[in-house]
Amino acid sequence: MKIVSVEALHLRLPNIEEIADGTQDVLIIRIHTDAGITGIGEVSSQSYVCKAIFEAPRSAERRHGLANLLVGRDPLEVEDLWRYMYHQTNRYGRRGAAIHAISGADIALWDLRGKALGKPVHELLGGAHRTSVRAYASYLFGDTPAATGALAREAVDLGLTAVKFGWGPFGKTLSTDMAHVEAARRAVGEGRDVMVDAGCSLTVASALERARLMAPLGIGWLEEPLSQDDLKGYAELCRQSPVPIAAGEGETTRWGFEDLIERGLHVIQPDVAICGGLTVAREASAMASAAGRRAVPHCFSTGVNLAASLHWMASCADGDLVEYCLRPSPLMRELVRNLPPLVDGRVAVPQAPGLGIELDEDVIAEFRV
Repeated sequence: MKIVSVEALHLRLPNIEEIADGTQDVLIIRIHTDAGITGIGEVSSQSYVCKAIFEAPRSAERRHGLANLLVGRDPLEVEDLWRYMYHQTNRYGRRGAAIHAISGADIALWDLRGKALGKPVHELLGGAHRTSVRAYASYLFGDTPAATGALAREAVDLGLTAVKFGWGPFGKTLSTDMAHVEAARRAVGEGRDVMVDAGCSLTVASALERARLMAPLGIGWLEEPLSQDDLKGYAELCRQSPVPIAAGEGETTRWGFEDLIERGLHVIQPDVAICGGLTVAREASAMASAAGRRAVPHCFSTGVNLAASLHWMASCADGDLVEYCLRPSPLMRELVRNLPPLVDGRVAVPQAPGLGIELDEDVIAEFRV
């Protein structure tokens, strides 16, 4: 079996808001073979840039576009193809958008491999093979603490046992931040988890100040309080914080996550559509587990990302948690026809071969750029 073509489909809502919402714009990857099997993947990045990375022609050594690299290759050699793409984009890649693009190809290759072998991806990844994964609701903070509390109650009504709030007004003043966190905690109640995403808005000192006030509230983790590049700051913060520190949604490659773990991060958060795909996510979670840390997916885009994240978590012995995006975007709610549903606070892992999902061609036609 050989790869015969690679499609990079850019889907975009008509109006893009400047908010932290990855459900507005996405690059969907489809890899086609001469056996009539197609693999589906997703890139959660700057879609115009990553589309160009796929469609760029062959060039000099280590400067090639991804589609040209993949055509003619055996799609079942997923890990070898990851290393091949990484090496042959070295001059303009190694990190950033090139790895984001490789993520989409890698997810599609795992999907394709599962379909060819008649097995769901989580079986190919090895490990635990759980049939469902506990979900946490992922919301942007409301405009007011009362609005945040209302969203938290909505999560409880949906049967969720964990909820995370982030971005929005958070990081401007200590009193406002704590008012939002306290409103969320009150609304969620005891026996459920609350996490906070600071959206890279704090310093080490201000993050510690908030962590010390959050600790008595039983906050599950404080996410990305610092710049993603402030690794020294994270090392300092992790040594002192009474609340677990989480980060890594923008990190790429196994080497990036190895660095985060060495800096002391309590929870690493690879996004399979950013980090380098399922190949990298599996490596990252294995390293985290060996170090006594947690790996929890960042997942705030479409049902393709959700399905891939579910398969990854299903294969991890300590992976019973996934981010579940509740944004109303049709790219999240409708692009995948059989979007894994939320039932009693958990999400079923697809059991059909590959990722076990189907795309809605009408949604693709409506939103394709």
